[in-house]
Amino acid sequence: MNPQPLGWFGIFRLGLVQAAIGAIVVITTSTLNRVLVVELALPAMIPGALVALHYFVQILRPRLGYSSDIGGRRTPWIIGGMGVLGLGAVMASLATAMMATQFWAGLALAVVAFLVIGGGVGACGTALLVLLSKSVAQTRLAAAATVTWVMMIVGFIVTTILAAKMLEPFSLTRLVEMTAVVAAAAFLVTVIATRGIESSVARPIPGMAPLRRDDTGFREALRAVWRESHSRRLTSFVFISMLAYSAQDLILEPFAGAVFGLSPAESTRLSGLMSSGTLIGMILVAFVCTVGAKAKVGRLRLWTIGGCIASASMLLTLAVSGFVGPAWPLHPTVFLLGLANGAYAVAAIGTMMGLVGRGRESREGTRMGLWGAAQAMAFAVGGLAATGLVDLARWAFESVPLAYAVVFVGEAALFVWATVFAVRLSREDTAGLVEVDLQERSAVYVTEAGRG
Repeated sequence: MNPQPLGWFGIFRLGLVQAAIGAIVVITTSTLNRVLVVELALPAMIPGALVALHYFVQILRPRLGYSSDIGGRRTPWIIGGMGVLGLGAVMASLATAMMATQFWAGLALAVVAFLVIGGGVGACGTALLVLLSKSVAQTRLAAAATVTWVMMIVGFIVTTILAAKMLEPFSLTRLVEMTAVVAAAAFLVTVIATRGIESSVARPIPGMAPLRRDDTGFREALRAVWRESHSRRLTSFVFISMLAYSAQDLILEPFAGAVFGLSPAESTRLSGLMSSGTLIGMILVAFVCTVGAKAKVGRLRLWTIGGCIASASMLLTLAVSGFVGPAWPLHPTVFLLGLANGAYAVAAIGTMMGLVGRGRESREGTRMGLWGAAQAMAFAVGGLAATGLVDLARWAFESVPLAYAVVFVGEAALFVWATVFAVRLSREDTAGLVEVDLQERSAVYVTEAGRG
């Protein structure tokens, strides 16, 4: 029986894994952050540095992806990664509780915990995207990317609601218990969601053996992936565009308060409006690319390029708005920025999923790991760079609107730069890539024959 592409129910099942990742991550990056800063009255830089640490350790994603290439199965890495992620979350909550009485011991444990969390996210997330990419039909890539992103947000929302109830009345003991319950539930959901999927949809190439340790080492595999022009360009695109994308998160609400005089509640609603726009943009692209897959309007790369250009345009508009002040229609501007961001993000993820199998199939994990590492590094640097640049610009120009305008213009320039890479990707010579791929596979067959 020939394996069939994953249907909507199967896509939803794998989306549950992304929701489970989101459920654990939101506790470590949001709930523990709040407890450390408010209940324990520690400097905000401590949780900030810990969250950045969990991003930086994801530079190991290519190595983790390569390890999942050995043998060619992704499910053990998804389940194992979720287990490691859950363990890291429980360690982080224990570390938070320890800091109340044994600060330095608790901090040391927290550093280890966030390293473990980053490793778990990297292993589980990379293998999940590879499995999804191999299992979904090309016409459903945008929809699959949207489902996984939306499910992650659902994981955020459901967990925060349940965690709020479980933490009443608050105590550090309840915090540890709640984290353990969420981690166990996420692991169970992952095991159930992935059961039997890989064996039913995996589509190996006849005669193509999985990568073996004596076939090629990690460094050689990574060098080979980097030599692929589409892999190299997509890595650059992901890092530059995600750097611009993530830089907005920490400065939008302060900008709204400092320049437009919005209260904390009003700026929070503004942030929610942008998130709504992002979600609508994702759903729009998923719908158009699924329904109009055979038409030009259904091409993912068209939406990737258009989303980058639209995001750059709205960031420039936001830069101008600071000089106009309260008379400017800030809410529509922010909503449109979210819409453009959503269109770009889901199209970019769909493009990654579509290109992960381009080249030698047994290097899919290494390839996706490289792109995932670029995204993680961008998120680690983006917020820190944006806030630092705002402070520097305020000191240099002594003008709040100008300081924020400098950052928004910088983000727009990054999106334009990313567009250049996106355009080059869209012009990639597919025939040439296939020829290189066939030549490489022929070399593998010759090598295997020689060993026999």
